[in-house]
Amino acid sequence: MPSFLIAIIMTIHVVCCIALTVTILLQSGKGGGLAGAFGGGGGSQTLFGGRGAATFLSRTTTVLAVIFFVTSLTLGLSQSRSASTRSSLIQEEARRRATQREGAPVQQAPPSTAPSQNPADGAAAPGAPAGEAVPPAPAPGGGQ
Repeated sequence: MPSFLIAIIMTIHVVCCIALTVTILLQSGKGGGLAGAFGGGGGSQTLFGGRGAATFLSRTTTVLAVIFFVTSLTLGLSQSRSASTRSSLIQEEARRRATQREGAPVQQAPPSTAPSQNPADGAAAPGAPAGEAVPPAPAPGGGQ
């Protein structure tokens, strides 16, 4: 859905929320509600007639509730459709790191900081299978 249409629906939704809140608060319940604050009980309904306020406010509440539900569903569906086409920043970062790992050459392990062992002592060389001794290296100068 175009963004200007979503902005219009969202504006209608917010106005409907405010109007719905006002109409619900104006209705007189068992305790009189806010309708009693405007003229003391039954006198506030003279604007709409004796019974007219109750039917007018209840019909207005029903219409506003229907508009509220329709705009809520419309905004929810449009958001879910747009969310399925794009991913979150966390998902994009995970994909970027995964492609870097796959495309990057395999790095060798850093050299060990352990003291080096002298192969002349018959100890196993780093990387050699355990239990195999390395023969002593020939002496420099090559005299045999």
